[in-house]
Amino acid sequence: MRVLLAGGGTAGHTSPLLATADALRRLDPDVEITCLGTPRGLENKVVPAAGYPLRLVPPVPLPRKPGKDLALVPSRLRTAVKAAMEVIDDVRPDVVVGYGGYVSMPVYVAARRRKLPLVVHEQNALPGIANKFGARVATRVAVSFPDTPLRNAEYVGLPIRQMIATLDRGALRAEARSFFGLDADLPTLVVTGGSQGARRLNQAVSGAAAALGSAGVQVLHVIGPNGASDPSWSTPVPTGVPYVVLPFVDRMDLALAAADLMICRAGASSVVEASSTGVPAIFVPLAIGNGEQVQNARPVVDAGGALLVDDADFNADYVADTVPDLCADPARLAAMGSAAAHLVPRDADERLARIIRDAAGVSGARR
Repeated sequence: MRVLLAGGGTAGHTSPLLATADALRRLDPDVEITCLGTPRGLENKVVPAAGYPLRLVPPVPLPRKPGKDLALVPSRLRTAVKAAMEVIDDVRPDVVVGYGGYVSMPVYVAARRRKLPLVVHEQNALPGIANKFGARVATRVAVSFPDTPLRNAEYVGLPIRQMIATLDRGALRAEARSFFGLDADLPTLVVTGGSQGARRLNQAVSGAAAALGSAGVQVLHVIGPNGASDPSWSTPVPTGVPYVVLPFVDRMDLALAAADLMICRAGASSVVEASSTGVPAIFVPLAIGNGEQVQNARPVVDAGGALLVDDADFNADYVADTVPDLCADPARLAAMGSAAAHLVPRDADERLARIIRDAAGVSGARR
């Protein structure tokens, strides 16, 4: 069986794509997987590093407001569809899978023109423009959150990497804290703004470093690849309590294992990785977009597994007033973690892989 997986841009698209690719390979070691992205996305680094071939097509941004970019969509789409059809004709996949984003719209059009089975996976609780279109022409549609408003949607969850899906936080805690240079016994806050970092989170938590240190709360702070060069970034004041700052983390499993509490955005991957592993969280949804991050977090928050804070309200005072008391209450943290862990499936990668195989046909016949 040959499979073409299309998605990229940020970790929100590439992480579930790679988790699905690994699941397909576990089900069928002979499967031939090709990934499709654009020249400017994170996929250019992470896909080759994971051992999968990557093909590229021009990106097609789909702006929500009138303007020059919207007027350029038809010509950009024609160019990208032609490039996607050339990749399809070369790869000859049995099934095409799209995860939304800039690369997916041309792939959906190309797959339809070539009359190929198409599987769409939507990561967020509110779908993007590309997947709204893709769902109308897809063979199967899978979603990460219940009640996602897409035609014929099947709830499977969000594919996550096996290192996360099989994580035993308690068993790895000592190793994880040692790996990051943290104290083995202190309450631990992990902060991450996703693959690009988050200025608001960086400012607020670093600004509360003195209060956190006084309360004996150590911090693992992932500021993003450009965080340290951001003019708004200020080095946390030293307190004698570990405050570890990193531009990125390759071992997210160890970061989750180290955490007693996490502060993060509410992208689908952040919500699912924290919740599925039972890490209590403070979600600070990104204030732009179509509101999907609030909807991603809502089921976990409603179940008592996390707190939700508006971006505009998240500042150093909030961190200083909230985090020390929460970290000093292990019973509450345990209850939050338990509430979150029971909501999110950990086998979405295999569920989606089986849908893909079904869409391709049991025999996976070559075209």
